[in-house]
Amino acid sequence: MKVFAKLSGGRLALVGLVALTVGMMGARQFAVVAQETDDPAKIAIYKRFVDNRVPNPDAAYQAARDYLTKYTKDKDQYTDYLTKWVAAYERDDRKRQLGGLINEKKFDEAYKVGAKILADEPDYLRAQIDLGYAGYLAASNKDEGHNADALMYARKAIQSIESGKAPSEWAPFKGKDDTLAYLNYAVGFLTLKTAPEQAIDSLIKAAQYESDIRKTASTYYFLAVAYEAGPYKTMSTAYQTNFANKPETPESKAALEKLGVIMDRIVDAYARAIATAGTDPKTEQSRKEWLAQATNYYKFRHGGSDAGLTEMITNALQKPLPPKPQP
Repeated sequence: MKVFAKLSGGRLALVGLVALTVGMMGARQFAVVAQETDDPAKIAIYKRFVDNRVPNPDAAYQAARDYLTKYTKDKDQYTDYLTKWVAAYERDDRKRQLGGLINEKKFDEAYKVGAKILADEPDYLRAQIDLGYAGYLAASNKDEGHNADALMYARKAIQSIESGKAPSEWAPFKGKDDTLAYLNYAVGFLTLKTAPEQAIDSLIKAAQYESDIRKTASTYYFLAVAYEAGPYKTMSTAYQTNFANKPETPESKAALEKLGVIMDRIVDAYARAIATAGTDPKTEQSRKEWLAQATNYYKFRHGGSDAGLTEMITNALQKPLPPKPQP
């Protein structure tokens, strides 16, 4: 599982707001609130804010909140500034929280925080990436309630990255290609049940990038499942309806050959899953199941024989991943 980084302590929005304040109020005027009131509590709270504003933003935030709560009826340059500063702090704090919530698998809260981030900044790519991939993590933990949002965010992130945009940092991914691989993998996984045809496209795309996804057995297992649930199911049902137990015709022969091409893709995907899994004891049961599935399709395509299947599995990763057949 990718570990999502929290934003560093340097808060860019706050730094920008500090600069804005100097421009709006003047450096000297900013520090002379004590000359404009004889309320010692007001002076003390505001001084606590000023003293902590740069070295300890968390303490400054609490001071600002205390000031605004106590002097909520004041409508001056100080309350105006503190209101803006608090809003900037809270925006940055939500960004800082997001990765930690995902790491802790608090997906409900993560998506609520993410929605607020993107309400403020609709094109904030870092949140789109994190929330897009978090959907896969959540669904893997049997929490599918965020699938629709995750798909939306992942697709937006993919589109933005492919158009040339980049986040301030790629972590927890290794770079642009790694990020695109994981996002396409997430889209493929999240559409397996609802749109397997689309899942095929996303999983093939995910496997094109030089990334750990390319070396992960589940990538090819999911691809096999997508072929089975999508074109194979559709075409085999149509074949049974239109041609089963009837004399062979040019149309039935062509339909069977198209179905055979899909079977070949399924065998290839299972072969790649088996080859990628290697001899890891943790995948032994899965490999047996994948081999059984691949053998059934392979025998159908080779007159009931499995001769050559072992060699095919051994050499599966030496060949390019075949494209999705045209309808």
